[in-house]
Amino acid sequence: MIEWLSRTSGHGRKRTLWIVLTLNVAIATGFFVTGSIGDSSALIANGLDNTSDSLVYAISLFALYRSARWKRVAANLSGGLLILFAVGILADAVRRYYTGSEPLGPMMISMALIAAVVNGVSIWLLARLRDPDVNIRAANTFSLNDFISNAGILVAGGLVWWLGTNWPDLVVGIAVAGIAAWGGFDILRDAREEYRCAAYDDGKNQST
Repeated sequence: MIEWLSRTSGHGRKRTLWIVLTLNVAIATGFFVTGSIGDSSALIANGLDNTSDSLVYAISLFALYRSARWKRVAANLSGGLLILFAVGILADAVRRYYTGSEPLGPMMISMALIAAVVNGVSIWLLARLRDPDVNIRAANTFSLNDFISNAGILVAGGLVWWLGTNWPDLVVGIAVAGIAAWGGFDILRDAREEYRCAAYDDGKNQST
C-alpha cells in the first residue's frame, strides 16, 4: 500500500504529502510538550523546525496542481519561512543562555529516538516519489534536516544526563537554527535555478 501511495503520480504525491504533514504536526506537538516539561532548548527548537516543515508541506499541497510559477512562489515562501524560524530558534537559545535552564537528558533522548523514526519514514516516503518538483525537493530537504537534528538531540541528551549541565542542549539548539537556515537558503537557490531554467526555455522557444 505504501508503494502505491508513493509511486502514483498526482494522487500519490498528494497522499504522501498529507501523510508527512500529519506526521510532522504530531512530532512538533511532541517536541513542544516534552521541551516545555524538560526545559530543553533543543527540543523546543526542533518543535519550531517541525512546525515550519508542516507549513511547508501545506504550501506544497497548495502548489501541487498549480503552474510552475506558483510552485516557484511556494518554494520561495517555504525557504523564507525556514530562515525566519531559524532566527526564532536562535533567539530562544540565547534567552536560555542568559536566564538559565535545566534540561532533562533522558526526556531528550526518548523524544529524539521517536522523532528519528518518524522523520525516517517521511524521508523514505518522499524519496520514492518520481520526478519531484521544487516543493517536493524542499519537503525532502526539511525531513533530512530534521533527521540530522534528531541525532544532535540524542548526543546532547546523553551529555546533559552525564555531565549535569545545560550547554550541550544550547549548542544543539543553535546548531538546529544553523541547519534550518542552511536548508532555507538551499531551497531559495533551487527555486531561483528553476526560474532561470524556465526563463531560458521560454526565450529559446520564442526565438525558434
